[in-house]
Amino acid sequence: MQIESPPTEKRYEKPEGERRGLVIVHTGDGKGKSTAAFGLAMRAFGRTHVHGKRVKIFQFMKVPSARFGEHRVFETLGVPIEGLGDGFSWKSQDLAHSAQLARDGWQKARDAILSGEYFMVTLDELTYPLIYGWLPLDDVLQTLRERPRDVHVVITGRRCPPEIIELADTVTEMTLVKHAFKAGIPAQRGIED
Repeated sequence: MQIESPPTEKRYEKPEGERRGLVIVHTGDGKGKSTAAFGLAMRAFGRTHVHGKRVKIFQFMKVPSARFGEHRVFETLGVPIEGLGDGFSWKSQDLAHSAQLARDGWQKARDAILSGEYFMVTLDELTYPLIYGWLPLDDVLQTLRERPRDVHVVITGRRCPPEIIELADTVTEMTLVKHAFKAGIPAQRGIED
Protein backbone atom coordinates (compact mmCIF):
# COMPACT_ATOMS: atom_id res chain seq x y z
CA MET A 1 0.00 0.00 0.00
CA GLN A 2 1.20 3.45 -0.84
CA ILE A 3 0.50 6.23 1.66
CA GLU A 4 -0.73 9.49 0.19
CA SER A 5 -1.53 12.88 1.60
CA PRO A 6 -5.20 13.77 2.03
CA PRO A 7 -6.39 16.47 -0.37
CA THR A 8 -6.24 19.99 1.02
CA GLU A 9 -8.11 21.65 -1.84
CA LYS A 10 -11.54 20.96 -3.24
CA ARG A 11 -11.16 18.66 -6.25
CA TYR A 12 -14.14 19.96 -8.20
CA GLU A 13 -16.38 22.96 -8.64
CA LYS A 14 -20.06 22.66 -7.80
CA PRO A 15 -22.06 22.05 -11.01
CA GLU A 16 -24.39 24.86 -11.99
CA GLY A 17 -26.95 22.73 -13.85
CA GLU A 18 -30.48 22.09 -12.66
CA ARG A 19 -31.57 19.11 -10.59
CA ARG A 20 -33.42 16.42 -12.53
CA GLY A 21 -34.06 12.72 -12.60
CA LEU A 22 -31.07 10.56 -13.47
CA VAL A 23 -30.59 7.24 -15.20
CA ILE A 24 -28.11 5.26 -13.10
CA VAL A 25 -26.62 1.93 -14.21
CA HIS A 26 -24.79 -0.68 -12.13
CA THR A 27 -23.28 -3.29 -14.45
CA GLY A 28 -20.24 -5.57 -14.74
CA ASP A 29 -19.22 -9.04 -13.59
CA GLY A 30 -18.50 -8.10 -9.97
CA LYS A 31 -20.81 -8.45 -6.99
CA GLY A 32 -22.81 -5.55 -5.62
CA LYS A 33 -24.94 -4.28 -8.50
CA SER A 34 -28.30 -4.96 -6.90
CA THR A 35 -26.96 -4.12 -3.44
CA ALA A 36 -25.88 -0.67 -4.66
CA ALA A 37 -29.29 -0.12 -6.27
CA PHE A 38 -31.07 -1.16 -3.07
CA GLY A 39 -28.88 1.24 -1.11
CA LEU A 40 -29.95 4.07 -3.44
CA ALA A 41 -33.59 3.04 -3.03
CA MET A 42 -33.24 3.16 0.76
CA ARG A 43 -31.53 6.55 0.60
CA ALA A 44 -34.24 7.88 -1.73
CA PHE A 45 -36.99 6.51 0.50
CA GLY A 46 -35.42 8.02 3.60
CA ARG A 47 -35.12 11.40 1.95
CA THR A 48 -38.38 11.59 0.05
CA HIS A 49 -41.15 9.61 1.76
CA VAL A 50 -41.91 12.48 4.11
CA HIS A 51 -42.66 14.61 1.05
CA GLY A 52 -45.06 12.08 -0.47
CA LYS A 53 -42.62 10.79 -3.07
CA ARG A 54 -42.44 7.07 -3.59
CA VAL A 55 -39.88 4.46 -4.54
CA LYS A 56 -40.69 1.25 -6.45
CA ILE A 57 -38.46 -1.75 -7.17
CA PHE A 58 -39.02 -4.26 -9.96
CA GLN A 59 -36.92 -7.43 -10.10
CA PHE A 60 -36.99 -8.93 -13.58
CA MET A 61 -35.56 -12.34 -12.72
CA LYS A 62 -36.97 -12.96 -9.23
CA VAL A 63 -40.27 -14.79 -8.73
CA PRO A 64 -43.17 -12.83 -7.21
CA SER A 65 -43.05 -15.03 -4.10
CA ALA A 66 -39.32 -14.39 -3.44
CA ARG A 67 -38.50 -13.76 0.22
CA PHE A 68 -34.86 -12.69 0.17
CA GLY A 69 -33.46 -10.25 2.71
CA GLU A 70 -34.19 -7.21 0.57
CA HIS A 71 -37.86 -8.21 0.32
CA ARG A 72 -38.24 -8.41 4.07
CA VAL A 73 -36.56 -5.04 4.65
CA PHE A 74 -38.42 -3.16 1.93
CA GLU A 75 -41.77 -4.65 2.98
CA THR A 76 -41.08 -3.48 6.55
CA LEU A 77 -40.33 0.03 5.27
CA GLY A 78 -43.34 0.05 2.96
CA VAL A 79 -41.31 0.18 -0.25
CA PRO A 80 -42.96 -1.98 -2.91
CA ILE A 81 -40.64 -4.60 -4.40
CA GLU A 82 -42.09 -6.83 -7.08
CA GLY A 83 -40.66 -9.98 -8.62
CA LEU A 84 -41.62 -10.18 -12.28
CA GLY A 85 -39.92 -13.38 -13.46
CA ASP A 86 -39.65 -17.09 -12.81
CA GLY A 87 -35.99 -17.27 -11.81
CA PHE A 88 -32.82 -17.28 -13.83
CA SER A 89 -32.96 -18.93 -17.25
CA TRP A 90 -31.22 -22.12 -16.15
CA LYS A 91 -34.03 -22.64 -13.63
CA SER A 92 -36.84 -21.94 -16.09
CA GLN A 93 -39.06 -24.80 -17.24
CA ASP A 94 -40.33 -22.76 -20.21
CA LEU A 95 -38.22 -19.97 -21.71
CA ALA A 96 -41.14 -18.72 -23.84
CA HIS A 97 -43.08 -18.25 -20.59
CA SER A 98 -40.07 -16.49 -19.02
CA ALA A 99 -39.94 -14.12 -21.98
CA GLN A 100 -43.66 -13.35 -21.66
CA LEU A 101 -43.25 -12.66 -17.94
CA ALA A 102 -40.46 -10.20 -18.80
CA ARG A 103 -42.66 -8.43 -21.37
CA ASP A 104 -45.59 -8.25 -18.94
CA GLY A 105 -43.26 -7.02 -16.21
CA TRP A 106 -41.78 -4.38 -18.49
CA GLN A 107 -45.26 -2.95 -19.10
CA LYS A 108 -45.72 -2.57 -15.32
CA ALA A 109 -42.29 -0.96 -14.95
CA ARG A 110 -42.85 1.29 -17.96
CA ASP A 111 -46.20 2.46 -16.60
CA ALA A 112 -44.62 3.20 -13.20
CA ILE A 113 -41.80 5.22 -14.79
CA LEU A 114 -44.08 7.24 -17.06
CA SER A 115 -46.74 7.82 -14.39
CA GLY A 116 -44.57 10.37 -12.61
CA GLU A 117 -45.81 8.97 -9.26
CA TYR A 118 -42.36 7.75 -8.27
CA PHE A 119 -39.22 9.59 -7.29
CA MET A 120 -37.18 6.47 -8.12
CA VAL A 121 -37.92 3.28 -10.03
CA THR A 122 -35.35 0.50 -9.75
CA LEU A 123 -35.16 -2.04 -12.59
CA ASP A 124 -33.14 -4.81 -10.98
CA GLU A 125 -31.67 -7.35 -13.44
CA LEU A 126 -33.26 -5.59 -16.43
CA THR A 127 -30.24 -6.28 -18.62
CA TYR A 128 -30.92 -10.03 -18.77
CA PRO A 129 -34.30 -9.91 -20.56
CA LEU A 130 -32.78 -7.29 -22.86
CA ILE A 131 -29.74 -9.35 -23.85
CA TYR A 132 -31.88 -12.51 -24.19
CA GLY A 133 -34.04 -10.64 -26.72
CA TRP A 134 -37.14 -10.88 -24.53
CA LEU A 135 -37.63 -7.09 -24.40
CA PRO A 136 -37.30 -4.53 -27.20
CA LEU A 137 -34.36 -2.27 -26.43
CA ASP A 138 -35.91 0.58 -28.41
CA ASP A 139 -38.95 0.65 -26.12
CA VAL A 140 -36.76 0.77 -23.02
CA LEU A 141 -34.66 3.60 -24.49
CA GLN A 142 -37.77 5.54 -25.50
CA THR A 143 -39.26 5.16 -22.02
CA LEU A 144 -36.05 6.39 -20.41
CA ARG A 145 -35.98 9.41 -22.73
CA GLU A 146 -39.68 10.23 -22.24
CA ARG A 147 -39.90 9.74 -18.47
CA PRO A 148 -41.04 12.72 -16.42
CA ARG A 149 -38.18 15.08 -15.71
CA ASP A 150 -37.91 14.35 -11.98
CA VAL A 151 -38.04 10.52 -12.14
CA HIS A 152 -34.82 8.66 -11.35
CA VAL A 153 -34.35 5.20 -12.89
CA VAL A 154 -31.76 2.71 -11.62
CA ILE A 155 -30.84 -0.28 -13.81
CA THR A 156 -28.79 -3.31 -12.80
CA GLY A 157 -27.37 -6.38 -14.50
CA ARG A 158 -24.38 -7.70 -16.36
CA ARG A 159 -23.55 -6.75 -19.95
CA CYS A 160 -25.68 -3.62 -20.04
CA PRO A 161 -26.38 -2.69 -23.67
CA PRO A 162 -24.12 0.13 -24.87
CA GLU A 163 -27.16 2.15 -25.95
CA ILE A 164 -28.34 2.35 -22.33
CA ILE A 165 -24.83 3.16 -21.13
CA GLU A 166 -24.70 6.01 -23.66
CA LEU A 167 -28.05 7.39 -22.48
CA ALA A 168 -27.33 7.01 -18.75
CA ASP A 169 -26.13 9.85 -16.56
CA THR A 170 -24.09 7.68 -14.18
CA VAL A 171 -22.64 4.24 -14.95
CA THR A 172 -20.66 2.10 -12.52
CA GLU A 173 -19.02 -1.12 -13.63
CA MET A 174 -18.52 -3.59 -10.83
CA THR A 175 -15.27 -5.46 -11.50
CA LEU A 176 -14.72 -8.96 -10.19
CA VAL A 177 -11.38 -9.15 -8.41
CA LYS A 178 -11.96 -12.22 -6.27
CA HIS A 179 -15.06 -14.25 -5.37
CA ALA A 180 -15.51 -16.84 -2.61
CA PHE A 181 -17.68 -19.02 -4.88
CA LYS A 182 -14.69 -19.64 -7.18
CA ALA A 183 -12.79 -20.95 -4.14
CA GLY A 184 -15.56 -23.49 -3.50
CA ILE A 185 -17.41 -21.51 -0.83
CA PRO A 186 -21.19 -21.58 -1.36
CA ALA A 187 -23.42 -18.49 -1.28
CA GLN A 188 -23.92 -17.23 2.26
CA ARG A 189 -27.39 -16.42 3.61
CA GLY A 190 -27.71 -12.73 4.31
CA ILE A 191 -24.84 -11.90 1.96
CA GLU A 192 -25.96 -13.23 -1.41
CA ASP A 193 -29.67 -13.78 -0.93
